[in-house]
Amino acid sequence: MDPSAGGLLARLLRWFFGHLYTDLAWSYDLVAWLASSGHWGEWQRVALTRLPPGRLLEVGHGPGHLLVELSRGGRTVIGIDPSRQMSRQAARRLQKSGQVVRLVRARAGALPFPAGVFDGVLSTFPSEYVLETQATTSIARVLRSGGTLVVVPWARVTGRGPLDQLLARVYRWLEPSDGETAPSAARFLGDAFTVETESVACASATVLSIVARKRPE
Repeated sequence: MDPSAGGLLARLLRWFFGHLYTDLAWSYDLVAWLASSGHWGEWQRVALTRLPPGRLLEVGHGPGHLLVELSRGGRTVIGIDPSRQMSRQAARRLQKSGQVVRLVRARAGALPFPAGVFDGVLSTFPSEYVLETQATTSIARVLRSGGTLVVVPWARVTGRGPLDQLLARVYRWLEPSDGETAPSAARFLGDAFTVETESVACASATVLSIVARKRPE
């Protein structure tokens, strides 16, 4: 493909994914299913095995699937998301499941919580904002000393089916390789965290996990 055409397609896809959290939020679960060959939930759950005990915050909770799973597992969790549409979806899903979870409309860069109140923070397949300085500073503030931030930012499609091959090409247009993502994460997280990255083999993909522990104060 002509590189200029690939760049245009990448911009169009980014525009689409940006609207996926607002006016196109009704289609989010379908798009996530298609974008993962049906394995989105498994890819997201990579974050759960790396969370510490204690009180949790999910940044960018989306339609609320992980909030339901965490709450059913007995975890204390709060969800934040700036999207009104996603907040409504999550609230309906939580009500239907019988789980009670506090939802807050807020941005990662301005978390409306006291300092040091969370043991762990997670964010799965977020927009780029979650590793921006304002967001990481805000997250570090609400984490206790020694607390853990878990980010699952990306998956590299490894399946060999026709849909997998198409997805692999689309993902290459949208994002850098693992080798570029990991150093970028360490740089954005700065001196407040010690950072480890791991590539986890899942169905049809290798999922990148970033585990950042807040340095003792």
